[in-house]
Amino acid sequence: MLITTSCHFLSTCSVLGTVLDIEGGFKRDKRHSSILQATCNLIWELKPTQMMQRKNGNKHFFTRMGTRKKVHAFVRVKPTDDFAHEAIKYGDDNKSIDIHLKKDTRRGVVNNQQTGWSFKLDGILHDASQDLVYETVAKDLVSQALDGYNGTIMCYGQTGAGKTYTMTGAIENYKHRGIIPRAIQQVFRMIEERPTHAITVRVSYLEIYNESLFDLLSTLPSAGPSVTPMTIVENPQGVFIKGLSVHLTSEEEDAFSLFFEGETNRIIASHTMNKNSSRSHCIFTIYVEAHSLTLSDEKYITSKINLVDLAGSERLGKSGSEGRVPKEATYINKSLSFLEQAIIARGDQKRDHIPFRQCKLTHALKDSLGGNCHVVLVTNIYGEAAQLEETLSSLQFTSRMKLVTTKPAVNEKYDTERIVKNLKKELALLKQELAIHNSLANRTFVNYDPMDEIQIAEINAQVRRYLEGTLDEIDIINLRQIQEVFNQFRVVQRQQEEEVESALRRKYTLTDKNDFAAVSAVQKAGLVDVDNHFVGELDGQGFGLEVTPFSTKSGKKSKSEKTLKERLRPRTPPSKSVAFEDFKKEQGSEINHILKENKSILNELSKRASETTQRINAIKWEIDMTKEALGFQKSQREKQAQLLENHDEPPASI
Repeated sequence: MLITTSCHFLSTCSVLGTVLDIEGGFKRDKRHSSILQATCNLIWELKPTQMMQRKNGNKHFFTRMGTRKKVHAFVRVKPTDDFAHEAIKYGDDNKSIDIHLKKDTRRGVVNNQQTGWSFKLDGILHDASQDLVYETVAKDLVSQALDGYNGTIMCYGQTGAGKTYTMTGAIENYKHRGIIPRAIQQVFRMIEERPTHAITVRVSYLEIYNESLFDLLSTLPSAGPSVTPMTIVENPQGVFIKGLSVHLTSEEEDAFSLFFEGETNRIIASHTMNKNSSRSHCIFTIYVEAHSLTLSDEKYITSKINLVDLAGSERLGKSGSEGRVPKEATYINKSLSFLEQAIIARGDQKRDHIPFRQCKLTHALKDSLGGNCHVVLVTNIYGEAAQLEETLSSLQFTSRMKLVTTKPAVNEKYDTERIVKNLKKELALLKQELAIHNSLANRTFVNYDPMDEIQIAEINAQVRRYLEGTLDEIDIINLRQIQEVFNQFRVVQRQQEEEVESALRRKYTLTDKNDFAAVSAVQKAGLVDVDNHFVGELDGQGFGLEVTPFSTKSGKKSKSEKTLKERLRPRTPPSKSVAFEDFKKEQGSEINHILKENKSILNELSKRASETTQRINAIKWEIDMTKEALGFQKSQREKQAQLLENHDEPPASI
């Protein structure tokens, strides 16, 4: 069956007699077979994927996104002798659970009360041991952490349903240890199996009690005094708790000691449904950092495993809480409500804003609920009929959690200090190899170190001698020396420009063309040529002759002004053509003589080449004529041979 749009989705469910319940699960009619119900469950699984694809690609068909991962949801049923077999039923594949409630007869004849729900899960743990729970829920997630993937395991459910037992276990019995101690044990065993990696492990233990953050390991001497209250801080790398102590553990025993220390500091209380009820949310985090000993030590991977023991939701009427316990229950239910709102928003692919900052719990779990992380939810429920309403509520939360998708990826980082250290080491090795190569090539004088002032001065002198003509060529030693030679060419050129300008300023009184007052004075003095250029102006330069103003009668030029102009004109710099002719006669006479000789040689060679070309053309013409004559003679001989053959043939008989 192909489902292409949301309309087809709803119509198909209608045909099957199944109506989608927005609160989670399906309301099923008993008249339909299990095959039809399984089909609806498949549609329910595909629906979140369809919503995601509609938002991203604006398409109307189901597509499995390879980079996204769904939250895995498991249900663990608390063992009981009074299990409600009529109200709670498991699927044949042990991956679905059906809840059936009896109708309230007090509502009368017309009663549209929903009585049936079906929930699709990743597994049901009924009468399961702690070993089976860990193998099913946590083993793969913990193993992926050493490959660089973040992971989160959350235990959710009603108070007294077995969340803390699932997460921490019974301390008195080693066989009944929970997920946290087993995860610690697995991490260190996997470290022993990876001798090619240097792996460090750190742990922290956070408690959220009445919307306040507490460090359960702050009682240790290594934690130090807490000066400022803990706060939740976000950065590009994710969310972290500022002020939370993180402890290095080199052995498995050290990690267990920290875990037991945190357990003794947790806040618990007693009420009717649970003698040791956790009154706070606790997050035990294992930080892993792995450096390869065989590959590049610049790149390393990091990951963290969040093991979350949520406080249980409770109804004060059933728990019979007194004293401070009702206030604690209010904070717990409020934070769990905000958690559910955040999960509903994460499951809706059309939502742009996720309310993570409504409470400390959702803010601390922001990376786990919607970021780079593998997430597993373990929902603890009761099996008694008396707790069916709370069980139904927990399962609805689970179904919403299954709509959440995350994008787990390997956390790779680079150690900048090691990169610099390795580059320096590689540079030293390359220098040694160059030294060996140069010694084999009899180039022992080559030096690859940065040049000092004495070497730079020597190169500057070589450049000057080369420009003056006393040095025929500059020996090339290495690339650094070539770069410095070009640099010194630039330095010498700038120095010569400054010397020329200084000499002109000593010989002439120069003024800036942008100085309008000086320009006006020069114009009044009549020191402008026919091209409207200043007398004495240099080509491409922005200055001219400056003239001191003097008073004259209007309409007549004074004799002193004419004398000044006549005196200044011969001292102006010559034009380009005149300067070039002077250069050829004086400093460039030798170069000019060589140039003339080369020109005469070139003309002679050109003349010879022209004569040779003419002779070649004449010879080629003779060859062509000879070929043509030979061809004509060949054709004449062929014609004569044919005539002779025809003459020798006997006449045909009559």
